[in-house]
Amino acid sequence: MKNLKLYCQKAIELGMTGAKVIDPRSIVTAEWVRMKCQFGCPGYGERLSCPPYTPSPSQTRKIIDSYEKAILLHLQYKKERDKEKMKNFNFNQAVVGLEIEIFLDGYYKAWSMGAGPCRLCKECNTESLCKHGERARPSMEACGIDVYKTARENGFPIHVIRSHEEERNFYGVILVE
Repeated sequence: MKNLKLYCQKAIELGMTGAKVIDPRSIVTAEWVRMKCQFGCPGYGERLSCPPYTPSPSQTRKIIDSYEKAILLHLQYKKERDKEKMKNFNFNQAVVGLEIEIFLDGYYKAWSMGAGPCRLCKECNTESLCKHGERARPSMEACGIDVYKTARENGFPIHVIRSHEEERNFYGVILVE
């Protein structure tokens, strides 16, 4: 099996700003995170990859604790500066694509979480199974991960944005063993 740092390099080649092998114990889960989804996101309950359909923070913690390594992926994006670069780049699908590559290289437990809502379907049918289960993943925050604290504790930048013109930081994680 390949050294996990090679996948970090691959992530940079795919268009990520940064990637780092981290200890899964540095991924912070908190019960309040899902409340922010429920009482702060207009998409709550509209997608199978969002709460209340996703694992609870305590379930997520148990899942994370069953892994020995993780790769934290970072994308910095500023609308004006990166408009052309982002035309053909889908952050969540890049995360899933890398997860699949890691899986095919022998890391059979590889599993990822991206950022924000799934956009594989225009409208999600929450009354049925996901039509794109092989590529759909929940976001870190949908599973109760405190993305801000996790990013900061692993040396990555993140801040609350106040306008669409500000630079944004997106994060994804691939759990690996």
